[in-house]
Amino acid sequence: MRPILLASIVLFSCMQAAEPNAAAEAWLAKTKIAPPMQVPASLDAWQNQRAQIRAKLNELLGDLPPRPPTSAFQVLTREDKGSYTLETLQFDNGAGEIVKGYVFIPKSATAPAKAPAILYCHWHGGQYDIGKQELLQTNATPVAAGPALAAAGYVVLGIDAPCFGERNGQGPDGPQQKGGNGEMTAAKFNLWAGRTLWGMILRDDLTALDYLCSRPEVDAQRIGVTGISMGSTRSWWIMALDDRPRAAVCVGCMTRYEELIRAGMLKAHGIYYFVPGMLKHFDTEAVIALGAPRPMLFMTGDQDSGSPTDGVRHIGKIVNQVYALHGQDAPSHFENTVYPGVGHVYLPEMWEKTVKWMDRWVKNGNPVK
Repeated sequence: MRPILLASIVLFSCMQAAEPNAAAEAWLAKTKIAPPMQVPASLDAWQNQRAQIRAKLNELLGDLPPRPPTSAFQVLTREDKGSYTLETLQFDNGAGEIVKGYVFIPKSATAPAKAPAILYCHWHGGQYDIGKQELLQTNATPVAAGPALAAAGYVVLGIDAPCFGERNGQGPDGPQQKGGNGEMTAAKFNLWAGRTLWGMILRDDLTALDYLCSRPEVDAQRIGVTGISMGSTRSWWIMALDDRPRAAVCVGCMTRYEELIRAGMLKAHGIYYFVPGMLKHFDTEAVIALGAPRPMLFMTGDQDSGSPTDGVRHIGKIVNQVYALHGQDAPSHFENTVYPGVGHVYLPEMWEKTVKWMDRWVKNGNPVK
C-alpha cells in the first residue's frame, strides 16, 4: 500500500463501501474463484490440508532458483554504535543481483549466550530508494526499528527487497528503469521466466533467514519476523512457507483478496503483490493459517483502504478456528486487532505492542504447543 494521498484514498474507500461495486460484481460473477477456506474438524485433518496448501503456494510462486548458501554472505563494514554494532553485508542471490543488508548486533549478544533475533521486512510505500534504510529511519515506523530492537536485546537483520534501496535501478532493464518502472520490468521478466516477483522477494527473505539462523550470536530457536505494509505481507508469507520463525507481528495489509476486489481497491497494492492463479485455490486466510499455532499479532486500521475491514474480520474468524484445533492455549497465540479511525500507519502504541509481543514469544521463549 502506498501512503500518497492517503486521506483522499480513505475518503474514496468509505464512499465505495456505501454502494456496491457493480463492476467488481460483474467480473466476479463470470470468474470461478475459491470459496472461503473450510477448516476441518480435527488437527490431523488440518495438518494434511496444511501440507497441501504449502505445496500449492510454492508451486504458484513459480520455478524459483535454489537459494544460495550462507557462505555467499560477506560482511563489508562493521561500525561501533555504542550499545550495538552495525554491520553492512551483501550476498549474491544467484539470480543476477547483489543484495545488501544491515545487521544490528546488541553488545549484550556475547558468547556463549545466544541472543534472540528478528528478521525485519521493510515496506513499499512507493519509497524505492529507501529499502533497508528504513531500519535507520522513521519513514514507516514511529521509531528507527533497527537501533530500537537492538536496544531491546535483539539481533536484527533487514535486506533490500528487489527494486528497493541499492537494488533500485538494478532490474533487467538496468539503471534507466527505476522506481515503479523498474518494479514492472522485474515483474515482467519473472513471469517470462515462469516465476513471480513475489516469489523472488520471498526467496531472498528466506535466504536472509537462512543466514540469520547461522549467525554465531543468534539463537535460531528464537527468531521473529515483522514489518508494516509490504513488510507485513512478507512476514505472514514467510510464516506460511517456513516453520523456523517463532512469532510474527504484522501491521497493515491483512487483506482478503475477494473483499479487496469487491471494495474496488486492487489499485491499493503494487504489481509485486499478485500471484497468478492463487484465487483458483484459496484466499489469504489459507496462507495466514499456515502460521498456526505460532504466535501472530495483526494490527490494522479500519480506515486502511488496502485492507477492507470486512475482509480483516473474515480472515480472523477462519484463522481462529485453525488455532483452536491446536488446543486450549493456542487461541491466545493469534491476535487480530482493528484500530478505529486509523489509516495505513504504524502508531506508537502499535510499536509498543510489537516489542511486548516479541519479548513474550521470542525473547522469553514461552512454549508454543
